[in-house]
Amino acid sequence: MTRGISRRDILTGGLGAAGWLVGGSVASSWAAEPSGKPPLVDRSQQAPTSPVAIERCVSYDPQIVRAALDRALERLGGIQRLVQGKTVTVKLNLTGGQAGKLAGLPPHLTYHVHPHVVAAVCAALADAGAKRILLVEGQYSRKTPEEVLAGGGWDVAAIRAAGAHRVEFLDTRNRGRFPAYSRLTVPWGGFLFPAFDVHPAYEKTDVYVSLAKLKDHACAGVTMACKNNFGVVPTSLYGGDAPNEDTTHYRGDILHFGRKKVPAGVPAPHDDGLAVGDWARRVPRVTADTVGARPIDLSIIDGVLSNRGGEGPWIPGVEPIQPKLLLAGLNPVATDAIASAVMGYDPQADHFAFPFQGENHLKLLAFAGVGTNDPSRIEVRGLSVQEALCPFNPKRLPVRAPVSGTTYCRALYA
Repeated sequence: MTRGISRRDILTGGLGAAGWLVGGSVASSWAAEPSGKPPLVDRSQQAPTSPVAIERCVSYDPQIVRAALDRALERLGGIQRLVQGKTVTVKLNLTGGQAGKLAGLPPHLTYHVHPHVVAAVCAALADAGAKRILLVEGQYSRKTPEEVLAGGGWDVAAIRAAGAHRVEFLDTRNRGRFPAYSRLTVPWGGFLFPAFDVHPAYEKTDVYVSLAKLKDHACAGVTMACKNNFGVVPTSLYGGDAPNEDTTHYRGDILHFGRKKVPAGVPAPHDDGLAVGDWARRVPRVTADTVGARPIDLSIIDGVLSNRGGEGPWIPGVEPIQPKLLLAGLNPVATDAIASAVMGYDPQADHFAFPFQGENHLKLLAFAGVGTNDPSRIEVRGLSVQEALCPFNPKRLPVRAPVSGTTYCRALYA
């Protein structure tokens, strides 16, 4: 099922941050421009669009997952031209590490991407000719990624085999074996950070994929392809005990709350006037800035099984949900906009409006011209939004309140 977009749009609108160069008018409504920042120009009306594919995926059976993923990628025109002969880095959403079960279910059946989805992505990349496949995430552990994942029930050998043995696992919590970090700059100057120092794997790659989960988020409202990018920032430089190359801390003191400064030599945030503890503005702005600094070339969202009410079991009231969906797109903002609509949310919602507890990072990214968050401008292929609709919070309850004891997801009965 296709709607209203030309082939020219497909060819010119797909890459993550390309739209920031598009001209626009200065936004008179942008409140409280922080000092020290370059003036921001509203490019939301010219922000690029790109098709988004939605597929039914009724279980994590490997054959079912691979078939659904193949259909989604084919609806985007295939990925051979994007990845053939190239190094592809895939950022996994493994937020919180192995933080425990959620409602008695393991992380990969709720708040982490599932290993069978990871294997299917690796197989699709290998079949399309990818030369090298890096699976990356910043861990909260000193164990190797393989040890951590195997401890969580993943079949690491099966994932390597699915990717034709071109697959490597990499922990990006620090700089690893590299002598220095890579500095990635935000093309519009940044809503909060002008640049980030990151593990060189995020720079030394030809193609970058965000493999995300379809979830609510206590600070960001929703977390899919764009919010997954928050994790590219190494805890060694942005964690609570930074600078520390052997850290297992998380990023809250610096990035969420602004309680601590970044280490000397690391790009500092703008003099923004934000209060210490103002996560409601900091988290969305950092999210948007990371997408600008490390553009996303392909977004894939695991919505087969998930959770709602927050991003993981550390948020009170979080409960499982079964959307039974896979989504994919070439523009991360457009992809997340459609994913938000599937969840029953308005991706164009104002800052501090439901479901966003603070600023809307999709609105920020559209403002910067990375991609449109307007569903009326996005062609949906495969299932329609209405056919895929799975309301995550139909009662519009605040974070930390259990959404219900009842499943509201239409996809369960499809």
